[in-house]
Parts: sequence; C-alpha cells; structure tokens
Amino acid sequence: MEKILITGIAGGFGKPTALALLEKGYAVAGSVRSREGKNAAAVAELEAADAKVIEMDVTDTDSTESGVSKAIAALGGLDIVFNNAGIGSYGIQELMSPEAMSRVFEVNVMGVQRVMRAALPHLRSQGRGTVLYTSSLIGRIATPFYGTYSASKWALEAIVECYRSELSGFGIESCLIEPGAMPTAFFNDLIQINDPIREAQYGDFAVVPAMSAAGLAQMLEATPEQRPDRVAEAVVSLLALPFGQKPFRTVVDYTGVGSYIERYNAELHDITRSVFTHFGIAQMLDLNA
Repeated sequence: MEKILITGIAGGFGKPTALALLEKGYAVAGSVRSREGKNAAAVAELEAADAKVIEMDVTDTDSTESGVSKAIAALGGLDIVFNNAGIGSYGIQELMSPEAMSRVFEVNVMGVQRVMRAALPHLRSQGRGTVLYTSSLIGRIATPFYGTYSASKWALEAIVECYRSELSGFGIESCLIEPGAMPTAFFNDLIQINDPIREAQYGDFAVVPAMSAAGLAQMLEATPEQRPDRVAEAVVSLLALPFGQKPFRTVVDYTGVGSYIERYNAELHDITRSVFTHFGIAQMLDLNA
C-alpha cells in the first residue's frame, strides 16, 4: 500500500484525487489550513473515507515541518508527495499590488519549497519516491488578467525542472500536472485587484476582465468533461505507470486548448534532452519517459 501526502486536500482537485486514490487502496493523508469553516464538510467526507487530515499552513515553515512529520507518522511512512495547495489571482496586472503578488507566490512557490524541504529528507533516506505538482496550462503560456498567477506557475515549473534533475540520482521521480481552467471553488477565492484610482485610468478597458471571466464561466458550463474529476483520474493513471516511466508533464484539458500545450511540451522535452546531452548530463532525466 503506497502512502501519499496531498497538500490542499479539501480543494477542488485535492478532494476528488484523495477519494479516487483511497478507492484504489492508497493510504492518504492531506493538509488543510483549517479544518473548520469552508473546509469542514470536505474534511468530514475525507475522514469518513479513511483519509488522515492534518492542519498545516504552507506559508509557515514551522507549521509545514510539523504537518509533514505528522503525516508521515499517521501514514507510517511516505512514498508520494502531491504538491497541490495553491491560490489564484485575477485582474489587470498593473492593478495587482506587490503585496497581493507576494501572497500568491508565498503559497504557490514558497509553499511548495517548504513542503519539499520537510519531505525530501525522508524520501532521500529511503532512496525512492514520487513527487507530483499541480501546475496549470497558464503555467506554460500567459493569458490576460492572470499575470500574477501565471508567473507563480511559471516559477513553479522552473523549480520543478531543477528538482527533476537534481533528485533523479536519489531515486525520486517528478511529475507536473497541467490542468486547464476547471469549475471549482478556486475561482471563488481569487485574490482580486483593489486599486480604484488606477482602474479608473483604464477607462472602458477596466470592464474587460469581468467580461472575460463571464465568458470563461459560460465555456466551462458548456464543457461538461472539463471537471475536477478528470484531474483525479489523470493522477490515478499517472501513479499506475511503472516507476521511472511516467511523463514529466501531463496536460488535463477538454476545452481544445490542451493539444497546443502538449505540442509545446513535446518540443521542450526534445530540446531539454538535447541540451542535457550536449553537456553530458542526460542521465539526470532518466526517471521520466
């Protein structure tokens, strides 16, 4: 029975993934910032399914180190880490304050780093492990009004590129999940802009972000396959592949955009391998297909 820690387990991707893995016989622990409030119902459902839910704040180093230790103790070990906790942001980029940008990076980038620093000593000591990361299609290409969120996911992708190569010699494989937009509570909790003076200076263009968001909501409503369960299915399928033969990037999208990102990823796969081969370090990529 493989043991997995999922950060953000009560969220739109975390809960269906945890429930799907529990059905497959995995031992699952997961983190939430708080068991109360909006997470209470999800926590109750997860615990009823035998998940171990632990309070942990990935923006706090002590909380993260304590939470990962508790998860390892509750599971009796750790084989897989799924870095899934994240927050989003939306609005005209100039209107996004540096403080708001920092909050996004604190969760989406530094939060992952805290989890990795807490979990990796255990995975390295046993000489084997798998680490998954929730990225995004707009972690590959930036679209208007998601600049800060995209930047955080681009940063995540760069960090994971390094983890992939640096950890391969320790028997730790790395995989990115790249979903398209999904109808989850993620969109209800976006960090919004709050700069009315600058916003007024954009004139008629200031209403375009709201129009764009409404259009996205309509598209998602009209695309029933574009649901969080597809991400859970992708994770289950990915983990079922043999160790060392998993793809580095997995796109999950049913809106018609994903195929373009897959082409981009395929090209970068070949370029990366060529560059690593040029420098005589291609073996650092050996733990991915």
